[in-house]
Amino acid sequence: MYTPQPSDRFTFGLWTTGNRGRDPFGSEVRPVLSPVDNVELLASIGAYGVNFHDNDLLPIDATPAEREQILRDFEAALSRTGLKVPMVTVNLFSEPVFRDGAFTSHSKQVRQYAVHKAMASMDVGARLGAEVFVLWGGREGSEVDAGKDPRDALKWYREGVDFLCEYALDRGYKMRLALEAKPNEPRGDIFLPTTGAMLGFIATLQHPEMVGVNPEFAHEVMAGLNFVHQVAQALDAGKLFHIDLNDQKGPRFDQDLRFGAENIKSAFFLVKLLEDAGYTGMRHFDAHALRTEDASGVRAFAEGCMRTYLILKEKAQRFHKDAEIAGILSELSAMNEQGALVYSTAEAQRVASLAFDRHAHAAVGLGYEKLDQLVMELLLGVR
Repeated sequence: MYTPQPSDRFTFGLWTTGNRGRDPFGSEVRPVLSPVDNVELLASIGAYGVNFHDNDLLPIDATPAEREQILRDFEAALSRTGLKVPMVTVNLFSEPVFRDGAFTSHSKQVRQYAVHKAMASMDVGARLGAEVFVLWGGREGSEVDAGKDPRDALKWYREGVDFLCEYALDRGYKMRLALEAKPNEPRGDIFLPTTGAMLGFIATLQHPEMVGVNPEFAHEVMAGLNFVHQVAQALDAGKLFHIDLNDQKGPRFDQDLRFGAENIKSAFFLVKLLEDAGYTGMRHFDAHALRTEDASGVRAFAEGCMRTYLILKEKAQRFHKDAEIAGILSELSAMNEQGALVYSTAEAQRVASLAFDRHAHAAVGLGYEKLDQLVMELLLGVR
């Protein structure tokens, strides 16, 4: 029941299973896993696809001939295994030239180079069949507010995204853009720090219909937010183009823990939300194995991400079939007897003359304590 299949649409990035365990206090502990070997690993454990930043696959200083050979080898591995490339992204944060931003750099030349780099990544994605292009502005931020007017930064950010949308249209790419938010790290403050902020920014773009969001579990938890609520808002807006699944121990540094490793109740309600909403996109795991692990631990990490999702998916099905849970939810649903409130002159007059006993309604308990306990028992395996 919990063995992943390609039909589950689970994906990983080359930077996830290929992560070598480096952290700010220690160098790499695992050997390099080549893109081709990464594809073989993911195919062997039932994943649907593999995603990558441009330089995860193609070294930034590779010659045109070297790039072409790498791409051909990668395409051969995809063909051999049946793995897909649903999403590509671009690294606009590692190179020193982006130390003060990519799309939001003071330097117009740096901003143009960032767009150039993103265009090249889109070209590779289009060649490999990617349908989503993710933009994470890891260096789009500040530590010193005196150094940059955030209004200028947002204007430059908008120019870059608008340019890429026009490029995709001009080239005939069937590719949507997804913006990824994060509150801080590596910058002290990152512009557009939450999914809600990204949704507001998208409304100001020239082609808002082409641009959505790629919310990440850990990033919203770092901001102290409820990730399930952020995803629900994106779904409600029709803007959930992609999603990054992982876990996080509260508002600390970005940990990218195995999905479900810490916040099991939040992970459950996230899976339930995605499945109840009929979300058809990828379930992408943007996480990595602990620094303690060797190659077998990396495999266990990736299998664990998918297995936990499938377990929680089955728990969500049990939630809907549980008679006691259904009874409480039915009572709550009965309170919505009038349905939607739609304005008309007559309806306004009816509401204006409403006879409402606020004391009687305030005295009615909602049963949330019992409902939450039933959910806990369901997750703990005693229901």
